[in-house]
Amino acid sequence: MKHLLRESLHDFWEDLRRDWQLYLLLTPMILWFALFLYKPMYGLLIAFKDFSIFRGIEGSPWVGFANFAELFQNDMFVRAFWNTITISGLGLIFAFPVPIILALMFNEVQSATARRWAQTVVYLPHFISVVIVAGIVINFLSPSTGVVNLLMKSLGLEPVYFLTQPEWFRPVFIGSSIWKEAGFESIVYLAAIAGVSPTLYESARVDGASRWQMIWRITLPCILPTIIIMLIIRIGNLVEVGFEYIILLYRPSTYETADVVSTFIFRTGLQGTQYDLATAAGLFNAVIAFVLVYSANRISRRVSSTSLW
Repeated sequence: MKHLLRESLHDFWEDLRRDWQLYLLLTPMILWFALFLYKPMYGLLIAFKDFSIFRGIEGSPWVGFANFAELFQNDMFVRAFWNTITISGLGLIFAFPVPIILALMFNEVQSATARRWAQTVVYLPHFISVVIVAGIVINFLSPSTGVVNLLMKSLGLEPVYFLTQPEWFRPVFIGSSIWKEAGFESIVYLAAIAGVSPTLYESARVDGASRWQMIWRITLPCILPTIIIMLIIRIGNLVEVGFEYIILLYRPSTYETADVVSTFIFRTGLQGTQYDLATAAGLFNAVIAFVLVYSANRISRRVSSTSLW
């Protein structure tokens, strides 16, 4: 064991001496991770303490798993957790395939000019601030001046208060999220499609294959590893829902379907000053995310031999 460790250290120092310029470029990112991701992990101790800002982390007494027990008995947290899973699950079902479909559609456009214009149109929303997007959605769905409700009124229908009715929050959130991010996410799949050998398509054309057959028999199988990797990452984010966007859109009347773990942590910790309970909720969320991505990775490796690690 010591011999293997000595060899590993020797190889590392050899690599460092040979490629020190590359390691130097990596230094800022290592420092960023250390300062903003690893150093704050010390604060996870708050989840196991009866924390007081006056006593600090070291001075606060240990309470073991009491904060977690209180958390699981909190109806608002249970509701927020299942809302998170539901919104993320619906996003996985309806939003995940859209970038793949867009990439396949772009790949089939023969005119380079038309393809560039189409890509610009669908990429642009990604670069718009989430605050502006929320403002667009609120104005677009306004019961008095919104385009949707004005159209409904012209058809003799009653206006719908989309952002104050719990049953409408999830469709609005998921639909607008697809509009904002689907185009930009398609870049990954376009890059994967660009890596497919043109000779495969040429051979298929010689054999008389249609475009639809080439998509199903060549394009999709070739980009399947990329799809699986992106799916694993998406599954790992099932318990992470866009905090900023939700907090800009939701109202007390929509908490029933809109309140998620991140907004629960915000209200409990920053507004309610229950830092220990909020930290416990965040830690629980992180553990669930790790279990999900680890499980998805193992299943993928067994089924398709494609995995993140």
